[in-house]
Amino acid sequence: MSSSSRSNDRKPTWRPKSDSPHSGHKNRGLRPSDSAAKDWIWGIHAVEAALENPARPAPQRLLANPERAKNITALLRRLNINVAVETQENGEIGRLLPAGATHQGLAMKAEPLECLELAELAATPEGVILMLDQITDPQNIGAIFRSAAAFGARGIVMQDRHAPALTGALAKAAAGGIERCPHARVVNISRALDDLSDLGWRSIGLAGESAAELDAILDGGPVVLVLGSEGEGLRRLVSERCDALARIGLAQNMESLNVSAAAAVALYTAVKARA
Repeated sequence: MSSSSRSNDRKPTWRPKSDSPHSGHKNRGLRPSDSAAKDWIWGIHAVEAALENPARPAPQRLLANPERAKNITALLRRLNINVAVETQENGEIGRLLPAGATHQGLAMKAEPLECLELAELAATPEGVILMLDQITDPQNIGAIFRSAAAFGARGIVMQDRHAPALTGALAKAAAGGIERCPHARVVNISRALDDLSDLGWRSIGLAGESAAELDAILDGGPVVLVLGSEGEGLRRLVSERCDALARIGLAQNMESLNVSAAAAVALYTAVKARA
C-alpha cells in the first residue's frame, strides 16, 4: 500500500496512539474475529468524523463502495489527506469486518486514539464529566459518547481494565462522538473520584434508590456524573466516594432507563443547571 500523509497545519486536540503495532489483514475468505478487526471503524458518520479529527494520522486503509467513493474522495481532498481510496463492493468490505457490521459502504483501518491523563482532562474544574463504572457494552458506551459530544461534556472517564476499545461497533454507535469527546482511562474508579475531588470537582452518582432527584441537587458547578452498569449499578465503594447520590425522576410505573438513555437525560439536566 502506498504511504499516506496528513497536512501539518491542523492542530490536534488530543494525541493519537502511535506506538501500537498493527499488522495487515489477509483476506482468505474467512470473516475476522472481533479482536482481529479491532482497528477498524465503519459507518458514514464514524469514518467521516475520524478523518476530520486532526488528532488522528491518515488511515492505514480506506474502503468505500462505488457510491461512497466519490464523496469520500472529495472529503480527503478538502482535508488535504493523501490516502488512496480502495473501491470495493459492500460484500467485499463486509468480509473484512465482524459479522453484522453495518458499514454503509465505508470503512477505515486506523490507529486508535490515545486517552488523556485524568489530571489533563479535569485540570480546569468547569463543565460536566461522565464517569463509567464497569459499563462494558460497546453499543451503550458508543451511545454515551454520542450524547456526551452532543451536550458538550468535558470528557468521559472509564476503567481501563473493563472498557472496550473505541473502534468497531462502539465507534459506529458513537456516530463521531469518540472524535469529539476526549476520554481518560483509570485503574481505580474510587481513587479517581478522590483525585477529581482534589481538583475541585463534585461527584454525583446516579442511583435509582436515592431519595433525591438529580435536578434538585445540581448547583451548576463542575460535576462528575457517575453511572454504573445496568445489572449491578454503582459498586458500593464507588457510591461511597461520591459526594451525593441522585435519581432521575421517572413515572411511577417505570423502574429504570437504559444506561445510555440515563446518561443523555443526566447530561441534559446538568447542562440545563449550568445555564
